Amino acid sequence: MFFDKPVNDLTFDDVVAFCQKQIPEGKQLDYKYLLPKNKEKFAKVIASFANAMGGTVIIGVNDDKNDKPRAPFTGIAYHEKMRNTIEDIIQTYIDPIVFVDVNICVNKAGDRMFVVVNIPQSNLTPHLVGKLKRTYIRTGQSSRPEVIAHPEKLPWLLDHRKKSENLRHILYDKAESHFENYLKTKNVSSQGLSVATLSLMPHYPEEPLTDYRHIPDLIYACKDCSPAQQTMTLQPVQDGMAAIDGARGVHRVVEFNSYGLLMDKWAVAENIQFNGHDTLAVNFEHVAQRTAEFFQCALIFLNKLSFGGPLYFRFKMNNTRGLRAHLADKTATVLEDYIRMDEVYNITEISARLPEILRNTLQAAAWSLGLRISEDEIQKLILRLIKK
Repeated sequence: MFFDKPVNDLTFDDVVAFCQKQIPEGKQLDYKYLLPKNKEKFAKVIASFANAMGGTVIIGVNDDKNDKPRAPFTGIAYHEKMRNTIEDIIQTYIDPIVFVDVNICVNKAGDRMFVVVNIPQSNLTPHLVGKLKRTYIRTGQSSRPEVIAHPEKLPWLLDHRKKSENLRHILYDKAESHFENYLKTKNVSSQGLSVATLSLMPHYPEEPLTDYRHIPDLIYACKDCSPAQQTMTLQPVQDGMAAIDGARGVHRVVEFNSYGLLMDKWAVAENIQFNGHDTLAVNFEHVAQRTAEFFQCALIFLNKLSFGGPLYFRFKMNNTRGLRAHLADKTATVLEDYIRMDEVYNITEISARLPEILRNTLQAAAWSLGLRISEDEIQKLILRLIKK
């Protein structure tokens, strides 16, 4: 979420450039110049991130009174056993252990380094620390960055985040119902309607990532992406905002939610002439274009929310059997009743691997629709869409 490449690909210069941005410590970011002598204290930091939204610890950076990185950014003396030391601390003091990514970023001279520790949001919560087996969560407050979890927080951590998963389903279903309600206002029946849905949201939502009243500003930041075009009408909904496409004959709702949910839902079938007859069809290039724009919009939206945990992605189309699918000169009759794909990503992964993620998603979708499209054709389509 903080870097534009995977943690394991970071260099010494990447960390220097990041520190120059002067991003303060917060709920998902922590600076340390050295590992604390009290090893349990460092374990508390790691566990608190894992128990909350995940985060990043950068070792080798001093911070000022405003919790921002303080120059000079020269790192610390190179220590070849630093990775082993961190892994030993986690294994000794945290139960169950937290699986982290550790990158030792060494300068060109080989004598100085930064250590970047990426801690994912965990599904093995609660992670307990030390002999007293205490549960800590990250708060983002400078005076108390880690605190013992309040009893009201424990239900979110017990049973491996089952309560968060239930909330994810509730948020998803509620967003879907807004599309159904929109159709009713247009006197359009959803019975038998072929609908495509793209959605991305935190895998383990717990609390709003922003005030719902800030959502219009976040949508405006995405204004160059199709899901947030200025021509779309904004309609407040609980915890967020729905962007409604008002074009004649188009039924589409894009929802932006303060919990981090982004959902693009539209009637996908179009009337075309095929062999001299009117038929309902899926234009695969339109689906591909909206998928590319969806991911590009999601990158902006989630970066503005500063969310770096795992993200649950879903692509689905329903009532597809009997439709004609077409791309250029290729056509096929769809045999599947519905199509659904689910994946888990994070924001850095989407940013770094967007062409690959698009290729995998669109290849699977085309195949399910009965279209046999070569990798070269998919690749050319993606390059064209991303350039837009």
